[in-house]
Amino acid sequence: MVIGGSLGGVAAASHAMQSGATTCLIELTPWLGGQISSQGVSALDESQEMRWEASFSQSWTDFKRLISQQSVELPAWTKVNGKRVTEINSCWVGLLCFPPKAGAIAAEQELKALAVHAPGSRWSTATAFKGAEFDPTGHAITAVYAVRRSPKKTNERPQGRLSAELPTWYTWDSDAEFEKTPIRLQAPPGKRLLVIDATDTTELVGWARIPHRLGSESLATTGERNASRLDNSDCTQAFTYPFALAIREDHGASLKALEALESVYPKEEHRSDFDLQGFPVFKGRSFFNYRRIVSVSPTDPYESTPQPGDITAVNWNRGNDWKFMDPPLILNDDDIDQTGQRQNWLGGLSVEALKHGEFHALLFAHWLLENHAKELPLAYLSGTESPMGTQSGLSMMPYIREGRRIVGQRAYGQRDFAVREMDLRRDMKGGRDFSPSAIARIHYSIDIHGCRYRSAAQDGEASSASVPEDAVRPTLIPLEALIPQGVDNLLIGGKGIAVTHIANGMTRIHQGEWSIGAVAGATAGWLIAQPDTALKPSDIVTRRLIAQLRQHLHQQGLEITAPPSSASRQFWPDWISDLHWNW
Repeated sequence: MVIGGSLGGVAAASHAMQSGATTCLIELTPWLGGQISSQGVSALDESQEMRWEASFSQSWTDFKRLISQQSVELPAWTKVNGKRVTEINSCWVGLLCFPPKAGAIAAEQELKALAVHAPGSRWSTATAFKGAEFDPTGHAITAVYAVRRSPKKTNERPQGRLSAELPTWYTWDSDAEFEKTPIRLQAPPGKRLLVIDATDTTELVGWARIPHRLGSESLATTGERNASRLDNSDCTQAFTYPFALAIREDHGASLKALEALESVYPKEEHRSDFDLQGFPVFKGRSFFNYRRIVSVSPTDPYESTPQPGDITAVNWNRGNDWKFMDPPLILNDDDIDQTGQRQNWLGGLSVEALKHGEFHALLFAHWLLENHAKELPLAYLSGTESPMGTQSGLSMMPYIREGRRIVGQRAYGQRDFAVREMDLRRDMKGGRDFSPSAIARIHYSIDIHGCRYRSAAQDGEASSASVPEDAVRPTLIPLEALIPQGVDNLLIGGKGIAVTHIANGMTRIHQGEWSIGAVAGATAGWLIAQPDTALKPSDIVTRRLIAQLRQHLHQQGLEITAPPSSASRQFWPDWISDLHWNW
């Protein structure tokens, strides 16, 4: 059972089915894929070092190839409708940028292709997690509850204002917009159930009060050199509502629509945070080319100027990042109790915080159109023209960089295990060797998108923790990072693994999330296939079964070792040669 059709959730379900385990997946939004689809971050961030090594897993490489071959659905004025992603790809944040719907379709195709290995598997979008049932010991999940919504109107688009939609999406009751179907998911008689929480905020963990950490930790808590001076559960990394801009003359129509926007905080307070940080708007290594998801005539993104019909996805630190904690986005345990969500789960998010983030993103779009559409015309895309698939033009869900992170079981010298800053940094002492139980290898810079209060109150942010990629070693993730305390049949399949706030700044990126989800699904599938039905995830380490699990992971294309440098493997994956770049 996979809760959450995020990027990690899709990977988890895919590899569980590939292992032969009958698998069910539920996803809140209409699109599978999380970061690459409903959250609008359809521009892949990856480790340059792992790219040079050619050490990405075959699983991740194959999924990127699947995305690259998707045909795109775009407005007629782009003149590229129906082309493949490889024919419109030209950005400089990474090697693959694409319209979010292409990511959603690829995720669906991935599941369909692997479901043949696990008859009876199914997945359901537009389905909200509502709670779970435990056995009498409280240590095993026996059922998961959810509610599926079916639009009463055909071709109904999400509003793209999650603050207004969230209560409706989670409620049990039908309304004028949706028919609701309650769902109870459990293993068939005589079969065992394994659950993977792959939601971006680890909803099951939060609802069930499974031991976890939320927000930033202090130096006293983690011993990390760049940790903050205080623990602050409010201080998760900034969240973002991406949106799309096009090189298109709309005669001021989208600017006028955005001018009518009213915000809770003064508009000037929002605007004071906007800054392109010295990047040119259009030409070369520019703001527009950074996450350009449609290029009508792909050229070198470091040199070229975008053309009419080009579209960029905007996810900008000093732009649509919402970093203020007034109020915090993710409800802590006390908030959950006080709002009654322990009895009637509504996502565990602050509707007010979501609303502020929406205003901030839309005001950034207005600021861009008002101040930076001089050289070329810019249009804000909404409704049927928006690649985000919403009426407002904002992504269906915000990009949530950090949610609740589990507290791991005793391992590697810690009573409450977590991967820490010194485990990642090349230039720090105290890093541990996780190779005895490693099941994934990931790498990126430590990239902290900060938090702060509107007042001058101490925020608890690890403001000095961000470092570039060359200061970070490719890191092995041990199986213990996926196993929570107190529940015997639960694994984490996404951002909520046992890492600190600082370490999350590295592990949260696309390849990291896919890798964690993939090994969670493959591990669950391997356990299901074992004759010992009492075997728990934690037993794999204690009974010295890790070598057997790794053999299974290898068979699924989930390698964890880098090739020898002397191997001189080709830097560019084969599918990159198909890209229509005229550099």
